Amino acid sequence: MSITGSMYAGISGLQAQSQATSVVSSNLANSSTTAYKSSSITFEDVFYSTVYAGGSADQVGNGVSVASINTNFSQGAYQSTNSVTDVAINGEGFYIVKDQDTGNTYYTRAGNFNFDTEGYLTDAHDNRVQGWEMDDDSITGGLVDIQLDNSQSPPQATSEINFSLNLDSTSTDNTTSATNPYAALFGIYDGTQDPPLEDSRYAYQTTISVYDENGAAHDITTYYDPVTTNDGSIVWEYSVTCDPSGDQRDFAGTDMDTTSGAGMLMTGTMTFSTSGDMQSMTAFTLADPPVDATNPMAQENWTLAEFDNNGLPVLEANFTGSTDNQEIAFNLGMSNSDFATGTGWDTTGGIDSLDDMNAATTSGDLPSFNTGILDTGATTSNTTGSATYSLTQDGYAPGVLIDVSISENGVLSGRYTNGQSQELYTLGLADFTNTQGLYTEGGNLYSSTTDSGQAYVGTPGSAGYGTIASNALEQSNVDTATELTNLIIIQSCYQANSKVITTADTLLQTAIGMKR
Repeated sequence: MSITGSMYAGISGLQAQSQATSVVSSNLANSSTTAYKSSSITFEDVFYSTVYAGGSADQVGNGVSVASINTNFSQGAYQSTNSVTDVAINGEGFYIVKDQDTGNTYYTRAGNFNFDTEGYLTDAHDNRVQGWEMDDDSITGGLVDIQLDNSQSPPQATSEINFSLNLDSTSTDNTTSATNPYAALFGIYDGTQDPPLEDSRYAYQTTISVYDENGAAHDITTYYDPVTTNDGSIVWEYSVTCDPSGDQRDFAGTDMDTTSGAGMLMTGTMTFSTSGDMQSMTAFTLADPPVDATNPMAQENWTLAEFDNNGLPVLEANFTGSTDNQEIAFNLGMSNSDFATGTGWDTTGGIDSLDDMNAATTSGDLPSFNTGILDTGATTSNTTGSATYSLTQDGYAPGVLIDVSISENGVLSGRYTNGQSQELYTLGLADFTNTQGLYTEGGNLYSSTTDSGQAYVGTPGSAGYGTIASNALEQSNVDTATELTNLIIIQSCYQANSKVITTADTLLQTAIGMKR
C-alpha cells in the first residue's frame, strides 16, 4: 500500500472514531432520559490490497468502517413517582401508542402517561396508549384507545343481605299469641299504622340499607322476639319489614302500600341449642297468587320461602313500581345444602304455611332446611346480651370516578365514590423477534421494520411479557462510567490515527525533498 493509501487508512480511522464519539456523546446526553436505551458501536476492517513479496501474495488492509450500531435493550432501573399513570415495564415488551393524526403505530418503553382533556391516556407527544376494554374481568375485542369516557359506576340492586347477631337468651317474650305463638309479631303487625310495630312489642331490632335497581337506598328492619315454648327450647321469631309507604308490590291488583300488609316482607323462626347455636330456621313469604286475595296478612297466604342458588331463603320487595319484584336472599348464618330436593324444606310436621303453626305446635314440629349448614359468624342466642356484630349487603348506589390504579398485570381500574372498583382496560404490550431491527423515531419511540418483524401483542405478566409497576418510570440504562471510559479509549484511538496521517505526510515531504 502506498503512503497515500496509509493516509486514507488513517482518515478512515478518524471517521470511525468520530462516529464512536457521536454514539458515546448521545448516550451521555441521554443518561437521564426516561427509558432511553444506550447504543454501542462496532467496527470492521475494509477491503485488502494484494502485495506480492518474495514470490508469494500477501494482503495489506485499507482501514476501518462502522459495522453496526446496536441498541442495548436491557432493563433500566426504576424511579419512583407520585403519578399512578407513570408505569414501568419489568421485563420484555413495549407499550403500544398510536398517532391519531397519521394513524401510525409506535412502540415505547417510556411510560410517562397522562389523561388528556378528552379522557384519553396519552404519552408526552399526545399519542394514545392502546389496550383492551374489560368486561366482567376479561378482555374483550381488539386494541383500542384507552379512554375514561364513563365517569360513573352504575348502581347494583341488593341481592343478598347478611346478618351476624347474638340474641339475648334471657330476653322476655314481649308479644305472645294463644293461637300461633311462633307468629305473634306477625299477628300484631299493621302496615297502615305508624309505627306498624310498637317498640315495646319486640326484644331487639336491626336495620340495614339496601338498594333498588336505580341505586336508591331503602331501610330494611328486622324485629326479633323470643317465643315461650312448650319444651323450654330457645326459639326466636323474626319479621323482616320495609317502609310501608315505599312498598310498591302488587297484591291481587291492589297497591300493597294501602293494605295492612304494607312493608311485611318475610317472617319466620330460629331455633337454638342450649349452648346458643342455631339448629334450624323457618322463613315464610307472601304466596303468589295468594290463597286469600282479600287480606295480605291472612296467615294462609304466607308459605315457606324459596331458595337462591346458595341455599338461602329469598324474600321479594318492590321499591320502584317495576313489574318484577326485587329478589333478596336473607342470610342469618344458615344455608340449605339440599335446597334442590322437593321444596327444600323438611315438612314432616305438616307445616307448609304460617297458619299451620298453631298453639298445639311444639318447637320440634317446626319445618327446617333439608340440610342446614352453619356459616362462621352465624346468629347465636346466649346470655351475653343482644348485639349486632355485622350487617352487610351487596348493593350500591351510582358512583363518580375519583381515582384510578394500574395493577402489575396492566389492568387499569377505576375507583368510585360508592366504594366500588371496576376494571376498565388492560394495557397492551408488544414484542419483536428482532428488537435490533426496530427503527428509532426519536422521542422515545420505535417503529417496526421488515428486519424487526411484525409486532406480536400480549398482556402484561403473560408468557414472554414483563409485568407493570405503577408509580414508577424506567430510567435510562446508560452506564456513565463505562461511557466515559469508552470516551478515553476513543480519544486515544483518534490521536493514534491522526499520527498515521502526520507520519505519512512527513514521509511524503521527504520524498518530495529528494527532487532538490
